[in-house]
Amino acid sequence: MKRICVFCGSSPGSGPEYAKAAKQLGYTLASRDIGLVYGGAKVGIMGHIAKSVLEKGGEVIGVIPKELVEKEVAFTDLADLRVVNSMHERKALMADLSDGFIALPGGLGTIEEFFEVVTWAQLGIHPKPCGLLNVKQYYNRLLDFLDHTVNENFVELEHRSMILVDENPEKLLQKFESYHPPITDKAKWVLQLTSD
Repeated sequence: MKRICVFCGSSPGSGPEYAKAAKQLGYTLASRDIGLVYGGAKVGIMGHIAKSVLEKGGEVIGVIPKELVEKEVAFTDLADLRVVNSMHERKALMADLSDGFIALPGGLGTIEEFFEVVTWAQLGIHPKPCGLLNVKQYYNRLLDFLDHTVNENFVELEHRSMILVDENPEKLLQKFESYHPPITDKAKWVLQLTSD
């Protein structure tokens, strides 16, 4: 893998464990010579992971919409900060630049960005691994909900299993290396869409 996109908050969260996990992930990426693609801010969890990769001499690409440059406090010292026109452009460029996706703890934006790329994977638009770094069991309730969606027949088990989870960055990246996307049945999707 050449680059991993990390979705994460511009807030630091409620405790030091989140910043520590972001730094650990950053160091792990750099040690594996994997570049970071992220949302381009220098504050919160976003700032911690970017600075940790840079600290170890790794590649960092920040992508931020122009209307958020001031609001999210863009990391203007980055050698590769790409300012785009919209959130749609931001997400598309981040996806194009990346070979996989990890969500650290974050808010609504983090969750939305992560599930968009998971949906693309489900539809067979890309074969890239998607994972949650489950710091302090942050995503446990979300994972319980995803199990509920399977039990209620809204999500297939093979698609639920596409979401890789670990609390350790190294172990999560090992899961990325052995990931094989499920084969999507396009005919099944067409049938489902026409019967709804």
